Amino acid sequence: MTSSTWTEPVLQGELLQPSVPAIPYRRLRFKHVTVALLLSLIFVIAFAFLALHGYIAWVLSNPTVATITSNPYMAKRLQYETVAFPALDHSTNLDGWYIPAANSKKTIVFSHGYGANREELWVPMYDLAQFAHRLNYNVVMFDYGFASTTHKLAATGGAIESQQLLGAVDYAKQRGAKEVVVWGFSMGAGTALQAALKTDDINAMILDSTFLLEPDTLYHNISQHIQLPRDVSLPILRSLFPVINGTSLKQIPYEEVKQHDYKMPIFFIHGTNDEKAPYPIAEHLASNQSNAASEVWISNGSLHEMIYRQHSKEYLKRTAAFLNEAL
Repeated sequence: MTSSTWTEPVLQGELLQPSVPAIPYRRLRFKHVTVALLLSLIFVIAFAFLALHGYIAWVLSNPTVATITSNPYMAKRLQYETVAFPALDHSTNLDGWYIPAANSKKTIVFSHGYGANREELWVPMYDLAQFAHRLNYNVVMFDYGFASTTHKLAATGGAIESQQLLGAVDYAKQRGAKEVVVWGFSMGAGTALQAALKTDDINAMILDSTFLLEPDTLYHNISQHIQLPRDVSLPILRSLFPVINGTSLKQIPYEEVKQHDYKMPIFFIHGTNDEKAPYPIAEHLASNQSNAASEVWISNGSLHEMIYRQHSKEYLKRTAAFLNEAL
């Protein structure tokens, strides 16, 4: 028998396969580490960007509010009552003061601004309460939920505050008021415009430095502190507000407010140097009004909520004339 050596045949496919040089292990490992680091960096940047917007939404929803330091009697020797009443929808209780005027059926309800309480010292509210009392108006001063020390709520730009203001108006009616004037400041003025869409119990409004929360004013105020891409940041903030404060910008009827012709007379007061709510908004709102007693005063050079301090005599003269004409 003849012995022979068997050789495994080379497959045709193997002959056709090109030889691939081996990638050095260190180079492959460096590539994987680089990709992992880049992905981690992108994740960290995205997380930080979202966290920044979450922080902004939280700060806007939870403004720092000073404690009350005085009262109508200490400040102006005005006799007053400490009162409490519910929001119109009974979602919360509100604390405030009621300053009665002798035999009066007219009441002014003050609607304070964002980040303030019923005192709103920089306006200053006690001076205007005394002025209203001298005109023989009863006065209601109260804290919105975001300023409350007993029933703390998030700030929502008027979405829930409008129900709180309507509760104050209802309280004034329960105390015997036949005519109710809402005197609002900044976001308190914007809240008054929202509330007035839902009631016929407001007979006139004085709106100082009206701030209406909408995408334009929201971004305008944020951009004064930090520059963010508008088209990216606004959708993120709008999606975060319902998570953080339970309400959405869609619940604020800013488009309806900007187009509405209110039945009651309104006195719009605004300053040309208002850095928080540019004065064209007041001009636009005023242009929609057909009530003959409505008017607008654009004060040259005045700042946000500083018109009374800068032009006290003219401010009181104009508001007294408006009230006399409106009621």
